[in-house]
Amino acid sequence: MFQTNPFAELSAYISPEIMQGYVVLMFIFVIVGTVLDMMHKKSAEYFFENAEKAKQNAIRTISGGEKVSLAVATVANEVLTSGEFQSTRRRLSHLLTMYGFIIFVATTAWLIFGYTSQATAPTALTSMWHIGAIMLCLGGYWFWFFIRVDVASEGVKWYNFNGRGDIFIVSLLTTGTFALLWSGTLASGGLLNMLFFVLFIVSSTTLFSTVFWSKFAHMFFKPAAAYQKRTTKADGSFENLPEVGDLSDPAVQSRYPDIPEYMGTNPPYMGQGIKREAPSHY
Repeated sequence: MFQTNPFAELSAYISPEIMQGYVVLMFIFVIVGTVLDMMHKKSAEYFFENAEKAKQNAIRTISGGEKVSLAVATVANEVLTSGEFQSTRRRLSHLLTMYGFIIFVATTAWLIFGYTSQATAPTALTSMWHIGAIMLCLGGYWFWFFIRVDVASEGVKWYNFNGRGDIFIVSLLTTGTFALLWSGTLASGGLLNMLFFVLFIVSSTTLFSTVFWSKFAHMFFKPAAAYQKRTTKADGSFENLPEVGDLSDPAVQSRYPDIPEYMGTNPPYMGQGIKREAPSHY
């Protein structure tokens, strides 16, 4: 199974040109859906207006080298390692899903554009296609059954479908699942194999054509917002909020007299607070 290029097998029934055209169409769906989402939510407009306000409130100018350093830190933390997640299992689930999806989509395009007309494809490439789908399913199903807020914290049953709110994760999971089932039943062929292929196409088409109603578009806006947050701290604008200052500064402590008592080197013990019980409510 891991050594089989399912798209080469499919080329006996569907021409490589049609498969390549389908990939291009899905790419167009993502671009159009993302643009429509940004126009509808006015996220780009908010982003640039907020950036302009921050520039006016900045107390120092960031150099070009510092901007590059902030961009690298953003990519390393928020993009590549999802460092914004405080929950370890949520972070691992997200990384599995994200990297699984990237590997799966990239190898799908590679196989379709490079090896549909050839009898064999590199084993490493076909293996990565299957591994990407497996990673996608592991991370996605982990999130769906155990981590979702409404399931884990509100007691909602896992099979409750929340319309537009769940269309992204459901279509994502079914795309990876039916891709594996289609590939796994290629040797036996028959009606079942064709059914899995049709469901795979329906799921992937739903995933890429519903970007406007799903969470897909936030993947493009999120890194920009994270970078802007870092720049506002670096230039002193602090996201247009008042600066508290150095907590050890006597002037700050005179303004906020509770700081030495509760935020000093030896603050009094005030109990467990929210750590009194595991988070199970939303």
